[in-house]
Amino acid sequence: MSLPPEFTTYTSALFGPLRWQRFLQAFEETAPVSIRLNPWKVPPEPIFPQATAVPWCRHAYWLDKRPDFTLDPLFHAGIYYVQEAGSLFLDYVLRQFVTVPVLALDLCGAPGGKSTLMRAALPAGSLLVSNEPDRRRANILLENMLKQGHPDVLVTHNYAHDFQKTDWTFDVILTDVPCSGEGLFRRDAGAVSEWSLQNVRFCQERQRQILQDIWPCLRPGGLLIYSTCTFNTHENEENVRFIAQKLGAEVLSIPVPSQWQITGSLLADWNDPVYRFIPGITQSEGLFIAVLRKKGTSPIPAMLPGSVRKHAQAHRLIHVLSDGLPTFEQKGKEKIPSVAQALSLNTSSDAYPRVELTLEQARRYLHRESFVLPANAPKGFVLVTYQNCPLGFMKNLGERANNLYPKNWAIRHL
Repeated sequence: MSLPPEFTTYTSALFGPLRWQRFLQAFEETAPVSIRLNPWKVPPEPIFPQATAVPWCRHAYWLDKRPDFTLDPLFHAGIYYVQEAGSLFLDYVLRQFVTVPVLALDLCGAPGGKSTLMRAALPAGSLLVSNEPDRRRANILLENMLKQGHPDVLVTHNYAHDFQKTDWTFDVILTDVPCSGEGLFRRDAGAVSEWSLQNVRFCQERQRQILQDIWPCLRPGGLLIYSTCTFNTHENEENVRFIAQKLGAEVLSIPVPSQWQITGSLLADWNDPVYRFIPGITQSEGLFIAVLRKKGTSPIPAMLPGSVRKHAQAHRLIHVLSDGLPTFEQKGKEKIPSVAQALSLNTSSDAYPRVELTLEQARRYLHRESFVLPANAPKGFVLVTYQNCPLGFMKNLGERANNLYPKNWAIRHL
């Protein structure tokens, strides 16, 4: 792969000769594939028996090869999420600092990897607001959060400054901010072609604006987790310094085993703890993460999750795509169950009659085909499953069964 000359000049000097050489060698190697199991939906049998545990994240594994995830019904059932290993470090970070129920915000949540991880890592009784400013990406986030099935999640579509109009104060805010994407060069040729020093500076300014907009919504004493998928210090260390000095925060340290090969700051005059994943050194794509505590103190938690949910339902300033509580679709006198009900952890296992599908049938269902169910299948709405894991609903008419899987979720090609 041909890297931009300006990127090569800057980053090779930042990394130093040995790191730079190992980084370049990573482009000749197969990129690692990692997944994270949903702790509430793990099937009784191992689905990836040859997997190797990712040490900094519970329920996470590297796979020996990349399967066709699109054709795996368990993926669509929310049994696991395909997630880059570096971003899984968030699980380790949260477990170091968050031990009581909290109100948490993932500000830039799409496509949903870090949000689904946060909900899995947060203590019981917590509420996660999973937000995405971009509407198209917000729909992708909504799909992935509904597939996870946890009820204590609000999915919203707002900009950072919109949250200032509410009285919400968060205990934990993740700002996985839009960046220049240098850490994705190995797997995304588009990130290479779009890179420029001008874009790096543009990203830095946009990141600072996002941080300033959301900062008033973090309670004093609350945690801000700042992350990017890029390497340069303009979007990383310089922004951490901006948060600490201009906004008022303390940079926190995390004990990290040396065998994980996680790199700290590459600046000679930098003393605060930050954590950088570099392909060729760590078994991951590129990631930068820092943890900061806002100066001051306030009661914990900042707000009760229940009051936030009620407030969101009545608050028109916040565009709520899902409050975590699935509802029916009313068509005339008929109430049609939503796919969110099928996938929700709140739905009782005996709420609807179940029909187990074969692998071929499950794929046809996810392709949104209609087909005939077994003769002994009950009439009406049935919950279809694969390996006893719910996928969604069909309406069984006897001579045929109507497929109720959402059109925008359907597999395009079999």
